[in-house]
Amino acid sequence: MLTLENLEVSYGPIKALKNVSLEIAAGEIVTLIGANGAGKSTTLRAISGLVPTSMGHILFEGKEITNSPADRIVQLGIGHSPEGRRIFANMSVRENLELGAYTRRDRSGISEDLERGLTLFPRLKERIGQNAGTLSGGEQQMLAMARALMARPRLLLLDEPSLGLAPFLVRDIFRIIKDINAQGTTVLLVEQNAHLALGIAHRGYVLETGHIVMADEAKALLANDDIKKAYLGE
Repeated sequence: MLTLENLEVSYGPIKALKNVSLEIAAGEIVTLIGANGAGKSTTLRAISGLVPTSMGHILFEGKEITNSPADRIVQLGIGHSPEGRRIFANMSVRENLELGAYTRRDRSGISEDLERGLTLFPRLKERIGQNAGTLSGGEQQMLAMARALMARPRLLLLDEPSLGLAPFLVRDIFRIIKDINAQGTTVLLVEQNAHLALGIAHRGYVLETGHIVMADEAKALLANDDIKKAYLGE
Protein backbone atom coordinates (compact mmCIF):
# COMPACT_ATOMS: atom_id res chain seq x y z
CA MET A 1 0.00 0.00 0.00
CA LEU A 2 2.76 2.46 0.96
CA THR A 3 6.41 2.47 -0.09
CA LEU A 4 9.12 4.91 0.93
CA GLU A 5 12.28 4.72 -1.19
CA ASN A 6 15.51 6.39 -0.01
CA LEU A 7 13.61 9.30 1.50
CA GLU A 8 15.54 12.33 2.70
CA VAL A 9 14.19 15.39 4.55
CA SER A 10 16.27 18.34 5.71
CA TYR A 11 15.57 21.22 8.06
CA GLY A 12 18.09 23.76 6.80
CA PRO A 13 21.54 22.17 7.05
CA ILE A 14 20.28 19.33 9.29
CA LYS A 15 19.23 16.06 7.65
CA ALA A 16 16.29 14.70 9.63
CA LEU A 17 15.78 11.63 7.40
CA LYS A 18 18.57 9.85 5.52
CA ASN A 19 17.74 7.22 2.90
CA VAL A 20 14.65 5.96 4.74
CA SER A 21 12.97 3.03 2.99
CA LEU A 22 9.99 1.07 4.28
CA GLU A 23 6.90 -0.73 3.08
CA ILE A 24 3.40 -1.23 4.45
CA ALA A 25 0.97 -3.80 3.06
CA ALA A 26 -2.78 -3.29 3.08
CA GLY A 27 -4.34 -4.48 6.33
CA GLU A 28 -1.21 -4.21 8.46
CA ILE A 29 -0.37 -2.28 11.59
CA VAL A 30 3.26 -1.21 11.19
CA THR A 31 5.01 0.70 13.95
CA LEU A 32 7.97 3.03 13.73
CA ILE A 33 9.91 3.18 17.00
CA GLY A 34 12.92 5.21 18.06
CA ALA A 35 14.16 7.81 20.52
CA ASN A 36 12.99 11.43 20.56
CA GLY A 37 14.49 13.26 17.60
CA ALA A 38 15.03 10.10 15.56
CA GLY A 39 12.81 11.37 12.73
CA LYS A 40 9.59 9.45 13.38
CA SER A 41 7.21 12.43 13.22
CA THR A 42 9.12 13.84 10.26
CA THR A 43 8.50 10.58 8.39
CA LEU A 44 4.74 10.90 8.91
CA ARG A 45 4.77 14.58 8.02
CA ALA A 46 6.64 13.83 4.78
CA ILE A 47 4.07 11.18 3.83
CA SER A 48 1.27 13.69 4.52
CA GLY A 49 2.87 16.43 2.44
CA LEU A 50 3.48 18.66 5.46
CA VAL A 51 7.25 18.84 5.01
CA PRO A 52 9.07 18.73 1.65
CA THR A 53 11.39 15.87 0.78
CA SER A 54 14.78 16.58 -0.78
CA MET A 55 15.33 13.10 -2.22
CA GLY A 56 13.57 9.78 -2.67
CA HIS A 57 10.06 8.64 -3.47
CA ILE A 58 6.75 8.06 -1.68
CA LEU A 59 4.36 5.67 -3.44
CA PHE A 60 0.77 5.11 -2.28
CA GLU A 61 -1.07 2.22 -3.93
CA GLY A 62 1.49 2.39 -6.73
CA LYS A 63 1.09 6.14 -7.36
CA GLU A 64 3.87 8.65 -6.79
CA ILE A 65 2.75 11.16 -4.15
CA THR A 66 6.15 12.66 -3.24
CA ASN A 67 5.72 16.35 -2.33
CA SER A 68 2.04 16.33 -3.31
CA PRO A 69 -0.14 18.97 -1.57
CA ALA A 70 -1.47 17.82 1.80
CA ASP A 71 -5.12 18.16 0.79
CA ARG A 72 -4.50 15.97 -2.27
CA ILE A 73 -2.95 13.28 -0.07
CA VAL A 74 -6.03 13.28 2.18
CA GLN A 75 -8.25 12.90 -0.88
CA LEU A 76 -6.17 9.94 -2.07
CA GLY A 77 -6.90 8.10 1.19
CA ILE A 78 -4.25 8.94 3.82
CA GLY A 79 -5.38 10.33 7.18
CA HIS A 80 -3.08 11.77 9.84
CA SER A 81 -3.65 12.14 13.58
CA PRO A 82 -0.73 14.40 14.53
CA GLU A 83 1.46 14.54 17.60
CA GLY A 84 -0.02 16.99 20.08
CA ARG A 85 -3.57 16.33 18.77
CA ARG A 86 -3.98 19.76 17.08
CA ILE A 87 -7.71 19.88 17.68
CA PHE A 88 -9.62 23.14 17.17
CA ALA A 89 -10.10 24.15 20.80
CA ASN A 90 -12.75 26.84 20.24
CA MET A 91 -14.94 24.62 18.08
CA SER A 92 -17.29 21.90 19.27
CA VAL A 93 -16.55 18.19 19.09
CA ARG A 94 -19.08 17.87 16.25
CA GLU A 95 -17.49 20.75 14.31
CA ASN A 96 -14.02 19.19 14.69
CA LEU A 97 -15.34 15.91 13.32
CA GLU A 98 -17.14 17.60 10.44
CA LEU A 99 -13.92 19.39 9.50
CA GLY A 100 -12.27 15.99 9.20
CA ALA A 101 -14.64 15.32 6.29
CA TYR A 102 -13.95 18.68 4.63
CA THR A 103 -12.76 17.16 1.34
CA ARG A 104 -15.79 14.88 1.02
CA ARG A 105 -19.13 15.55 -0.66
CA ASP A 106 -21.06 12.35 0.15
CA ARG A 107 -23.42 13.52 2.89
CA SER A 108 -24.82 10.09 3.71
CA GLY A 109 -21.32 8.61 3.98
CA ILE A 110 -20.20 11.47 6.23
CA SER A 111 -23.16 10.81 8.55
CA GLU A 112 -22.30 7.10 8.65
CA ASP A 113 -18.67 7.84 9.53
CA LEU A 114 -19.69 10.33 12.21
CA GLU A 115 -21.77 7.58 13.84
CA ARG A 116 -18.90 5.13 13.44
CA GLY A 117 -16.54 7.55 15.18
CA LEU A 118 -18.96 8.08 18.05
CA THR A 119 -19.36 4.30 18.38
CA LEU A 120 -15.59 3.80 18.50
CA PHE A 121 -15.23 6.68 20.97
CA PRO A 122 -18.39 6.77 23.15
CA ARG A 123 -16.99 9.59 25.32
CA LEU A 124 -17.13 11.90 22.31
CA LYS A 125 -20.82 11.15 21.88
CA GLU A 126 -21.44 12.36 25.44
CA ARG A 127 -19.55 15.59 24.68
CA ILE A 128 -20.63 16.19 21.08
CA GLY A 129 -21.72 19.80 21.72
CA GLN A 130 -18.83 20.79 24.02
CA ASN A 131 -15.95 22.96 22.92
CA ALA A 132 -13.02 20.66 22.19
CA GLY A 133 -10.74 22.72 24.41
CA THR A 134 -12.75 21.67 27.47
CA LEU A 135 -12.05 17.95 26.90
CA SER A 136 -9.50 15.99 28.91
CA GLY A 137 -6.21 15.02 27.27
CA GLY A 138 -7.46 11.51 26.59
CA GLU A 139 -10.69 12.78 25.07
CA GLN A 140 -8.75 15.21 22.86
CA GLN A 141 -6.64 12.30 21.60
CA MET A 142 -9.79 10.35 20.81
CA LEU A 143 -11.15 13.39 18.96
CA ALA A 144 -7.94 13.74 16.90
CA MET A 145 -8.17 10.09 15.87
CA ALA A 146 -11.89 10.24 15.13
CA ARG A 147 -11.39 13.43 13.10
CA ALA A 148 -8.71 11.72 10.98
CA LEU A 149 -11.09 8.81 10.35
CA MET A 150 -13.76 11.21 9.07
CA ALA A 151 -11.81 11.48 5.79
CA ARG A 152 -12.40 7.71 5.42
CA PRO A 153 -8.68 6.94 4.99
CA ARG A 154 -7.42 3.59 3.80
CA LEU A 155 -4.13 4.37 5.56
CA LEU A 156 -4.14 6.07 8.97
CA LEU A 157 -0.98 7.71 10.31
CA LEU A 158 -0.97 7.92 14.12
CA ASP A 159 1.68 10.05 15.81
CA GLU A 160 2.23 9.40 19.54
CA PRO A 161 -1.40 8.57 20.43
CA SER A 162 -0.52 7.65 24.03
CA LEU A 163 1.57 10.76 24.79
CA GLY A 164 0.70 12.22 28.20
CA LEU A 165 -2.21 9.87 28.88
CA ALA A 166 -2.98 7.90 32.04
CA PRO A 167 -2.25 4.16 31.74
CA PHE A 168 -5.93 3.11 31.69
CA LEU A 169 -6.60 5.52 28.82
CA VAL A 170 -3.56 4.26 26.94
CA ARG A 171 -5.02 0.75 27.05
CA ASP A 172 -8.30 2.11 25.65
CA ILE A 173 -6.52 3.92 22.81
CA PHE A 174 -4.54 0.84 21.79
CA ARG A 175 -7.64 -1.36 21.90
CA ILE A 176 -9.37 1.13 19.59
CA ILE A 177 -6.38 1.15 17.20
CA LYS A 178 -6.74 -2.63 16.91
CA ASP A 179 -10.49 -2.22 16.28
CA ILE A 180 -9.84 0.39 13.56
CA ASN A 181 -7.41 -1.99 11.89
CA ALA A 182 -9.81 -4.94 12.19
CA GLN A 183 -12.44 -2.84 10.40
CA GLY A 184 -10.13 -2.56 7.39
CA THR A 185 -7.91 0.51 7.92
CA THR A 186 -4.16 0.07 7.51
CA VAL A 187 -2.17 1.81 10.27
CA LEU A 188 1.31 3.34 10.48
CA LEU A 189 1.92 3.98 14.17
CA VAL A 190 4.61 6.19 15.69
CA GLU A 191 4.78 5.60 19.43
CA GLN A 192 7.20 6.20 22.31
CA ASN A 193 5.75 3.23 24.20
CA ALA A 194 7.56 0.63 22.11
CA HIS A 195 6.29 -2.28 24.18
CA LEU A 196 2.63 -1.45 23.55
CA ALA A 197 3.23 -0.53 19.92
CA LEU A 198 5.02 -3.79 19.14
CA GLY A 199 2.33 -5.64 21.08
CA ILE A 200 -0.36 -4.69 18.54
CA ALA A 201 1.74 -4.29 15.37
CA HIS A 202 2.40 -6.89 12.70
CA ARG A 203 5.83 -5.47 11.86
CA GLY A 204 8.14 -2.74 13.07
CA TYR A 205 10.96 -0.48 11.93
CA VAL A 206 13.56 1.06 14.24
CA LEU A 207 14.67 4.59 13.39
CA GLU A 208 17.89 6.08 14.83
CA THR A 209 19.08 9.59 13.94
CA GLY A 210 17.20 9.55 10.65
CA HIS A 211 18.25 6.03 9.56
CA ILE A 212 16.28 2.78 9.57
CA VAL A 213 18.59 0.47 11.53
CA MET A 214 16.34 -2.55 11.96
CA ALA A 215 13.14 -4.02 10.51
CA ASP A 216 11.40 -7.24 11.51
CA GLU A 217 8.18 -8.90 12.61
CA ALA A 218 6.91 -7.21 15.78
CA LYS A 219 7.28 -10.39 17.84
CA ALA A 220 10.92 -10.73 16.78
CA LEU A 221 11.65 -7.12 17.73
CA LEU A 222 10.03 -7.66 21.14
CA ALA A 223 12.36 -10.60 21.72
CA ASN A 224 15.50 -8.83 20.42
CA ASP A 225 18.00 -8.12 23.22
CA ASP A 226 19.21 -4.83 21.70
CA ILE A 227 15.63 -3.58 21.36
CA LYS A 228 14.85 -4.68 24.92
CA LYS A 229 17.79 -2.66 26.28
CA ALA A 230 17.27 0.42 24.15
CA TYR A 231 13.48 0.79 24.05
CA LEU A 232 11.75 -1.66 26.38
CA GLY A 233 13.62 -0.93 29.62
CA GLU A 234 14.65 -4.57 30.04
